[in-house]
Amino acid sequence: MRNFLLGVVLTLLVLVLGALWCAKTGRINFEADNAASDLERRLAMSAVDAGIEHRAPDVKNPVAATEQNLVAGAQLYLNHCAGCHGTPSNPDSQFARSFNPPVPRFFKDPPDMPDNQNFYVAQHGIRWSGMPAWNQTLSENQIWQIVTFMSNIERLPPAAKAVFDTSAPAAAPPASR
Repeated sequence: MRNFLLGVVLTLLVLVLGALWCAKTGRINFEADNAASDLERRLAMSAVDAGIEHRAPDVKNPVAATEQNLVAGAQLYLNHCAGCHGTPSNPDSQFARSFNPPVPRFFKDPPDMPDNQNFYVAQHGIRWSGMPAWNQTLSENQIWQIVTFMSNIERLPPAAKAVFDTSAPAAAPPASR
């Protein structure tokens, strides 16, 4: 039994040292334009999902899904998120195609995480994915407005949908005195 346990420990040590050697000598491909293997994708997404579930605080969304908050969330989304995650008229933006792992396209596949987890991701980002931490740029209330918008992305009122209407006339600049 002792020899068996020693064999297991030595095998694990060789595997860890081999992985470290591969990483330190540049044998692992980190190019974003090459797709990750199925194993890498499954392991990474499982780790991300588990980390989010473990670390996201168990809080309720304090921002009600009023028309005013949904419009504010739509505007914040348009200004900060749409370049990567798409818009109703362009759910597969050209910019999003350059990310690996792929960027969620919320107008094709709405978010399915609870609000507290979406808030956590927007607030802290996801390392090595291109998802930035917005907590240095946006207030907590603004992040919650985006989360509220995303939670209601399939049932937006006309005023929130109008934020994405590029045919609407732009607001006139303030008159100068």
